[in-house]
Amino acid sequence: MLLNAKTAISTSMVLLVPYSKWHVPRYHEWMQDEEIQEATASEPLSIGEEYAMQQSWRQDPDKLTFIVCLPAPGPQSALQDTDDTTDRMVGDINLFLRVDDGEEGDAEPQIIGEIELMIAEKGNQRKGFGKAALNTFLRYIVEHEGEILEEFVGRDEGAKKALKGKGEGKGLRLECLSVKIGKANERSLALFEGASFRKVAEEPNYFGEFELRRGRGDLGREAVDGGLERAGVRGYDEMVYDRLE
Repeated sequence: MLLNAKTAISTSMVLLVPYSKWHVPRYHEWMQDEEIQEATASEPLSIGEEYAMQQSWRQDPDKLTFIVCLPAPGPQSALQDTDDTTDRMVGDINLFLRVDDGEEGDAEPQIIGEIELMIAEKGNQRKGFGKAALNTFLRYIVEHEGEILEEFVGRDEGAKKALKGKGEGKGLRLECLSVKIGKANERSLALFEGASFRKVAEEPNYFGEFELRRGRGDLGREAVDGGLERAGVRGYDEMVYDRLE
């Protein structure tokens, strides 16, 4: 997605930055790990394929992604080039947008956003980075919902066709946010349930996953700010990210 190409989000717990080419080598290393591949349902890519995937994440209108980094050191009015070097990367967080019109295609079309979150290395897990990244990302989504959907519907031909007559995304809203988590991944289930995501069924699906959703009623500014506070995240500053791609 082009929307966040020049935006970083600085908080007391994490720094979120656009996925850029200098992040690819470290990300590629992470994705060679078999446990990460299993957890993310991913196949290993070549380094060339990873660079191509990074460009897709930056440009495709149905994908919004940030790299999760350690918080920027100390108060500052502008980001430094050293704030998101590879040694400061801890994971990534993504939003996939789709139009759902029911299994038979006869329901009123709704826009659903599916979230994926990864804190890659074991040494950075259980330190609150996942909770901080999720709640920071939710604040960004709520803050920019209209712009996100305008780009999605305006640039994605499939979405434009499915939502014909709805305008170029103007006035559209997310029906819900969704996440799919393996039934044995108790930590991730607890993380998302603690962020007001609820299971849509009591039993996992065919793939052994639970789907959890956070509905329209829980996507207001007050609700996400409460989540940030409970996660111990102080400050939320959208900053210009001007490192050249």
